[in-house]
Amino acid sequence: MSGIIEKEITEKHQQDNTSMLVFKIVDGIKEILEEDRQQKQPLVLSLNDKLLIKIVKQFCSNKQQQCLIGITGESASGKTTFVNYVSKALRKKLFNESYTTLCCDDYYKDTSEELKKAGSYEELYKTGFSFDTPNAINLELMRAHLISLKHGCGVNAPEYDFVTCESIPNRAYKNPTRAILAEGLYVLGEELVDLFDIKVYVFTPFEQIKERWFARAISRGKTGHAAEHQFNDVNSTAQIYIRPTMKNADIIINGLASAEYIEEITTRIINLVNDTYNFYK
Repeated sequence: MSGIIEKEITEKHQQDNTSMLVFKIVDGIKEILEEDRQQKQPLVLSLNDKLLIKIVKQFCSNKQQQCLIGITGESASGKTTFVNYVSKALRKKLFNESYTTLCCDDYYKDTSEELKKAGSYEELYKTGFSFDTPNAINLELMRAHLISLKHGCGVNAPEYDFVTCESIPNRAYKNPTRAILAEGLYVLGEELVDLFDIKVYVFTPFEQIKERWFARAISRGKTGHAAEHQFNDVNSTAQIYIRPTMKNADIIINGLASAEYIEEITTRIINLVNDTYNFYK
């Protein structure tokens, strides 16, 4: 009988510790985000508080289940920068094995033969081809890979060459880590949105998107009328396929926040969670 009582007391103590841990982490994150709101270019524009509590509870329960995080926004909104600098903050704490990234861009369908046949991007666009609709990306394969990762199975992701339009299969092995970050134009669209535990939208004003997009187009060999044609397509298709998905987001991120500030805020949250967890556990 005494053994049963001791077990109940121990379990009650563990529950109290976990509740205190959740409270301290959530309260600390809210303080950081309140400071963030005071900045000229805050990182977080909106956040679902109920989701924050749910995710912290899941983390503190020590359940080793995979958490899928979908990050979207318009072309040149800053999605990749956000993911890269969140990842950099994680690597500083040697959390390399705790997360995996999957990029929608790597799942573009191979159109290298179509480009060769057309002779140039400008001629390819004249055929009516578009790189900026869900049909241009193998979302079926990406969905299958995300499901495999969520079930604890590794996958071999493809790689896409934006200059030649070639898709190289089985290029990068992805581990089924605790956190899986999927980034891209259509991750919160109807084909994939139901898979994600956390949904993030990166919002950036149109003029900034346009400036970034043309700068990046040059590095991908797209200039002149070809670049202008594609940007017009990017803008019109964004109205149909991307901007409406903001309503699906749990978190809206400011695409004008600097890379250094993204890393700073992420590092502060990581340190808070790590220090609080170690203290109460």
